[in-house]
Amino acid sequence: MLYRASCHCGAVVAEVDAPTELEVEDCNCSICYRSGILHLIVSKTRFRLLQGAEHLRLYTFNTGTAKHYFCQTCGIKVFYIPRSNPDGYSVNARCLEPPPAKLLVVPFDGRNWEQHAHLLAHKSQD
Repeated sequence: MLYRASCHCGAVVAEVDAPTELEVEDCNCSICYRSGILHLIVSKTRFRLLQGAEHLRLYTFNTGTAKHYFCQTCGIKVFYIPRSNPDGYSVNARCLEPPPAKLLVVPFDGRNWEQHAHLLAHKSQD
């Protein structure tokens, strides 16, 4: 199924190819906990930025591997390139339209990232 994902103001719009029933991660690391993102991790082939590249700003920290993109106008993070899956994207499931028919939210212990990151590695593979 093709979902559209957009920020609050509509400046950034992407599409992602994913099942109608989704499994997403709810990470408790410092940035995910504060921003409330639900991670739909997909391969690069399943993601397309349709509009708004010029509205994106980049935030990095720690190793700089994760590329946190957010809309400069409304501040919403529609997607980013995760440290656990630098070969894919994490799309914020809270930004999807239409809303998924079924959403299984799985807790992920990102506070102890080094011990658990391997559990996500397969998510960006087709």
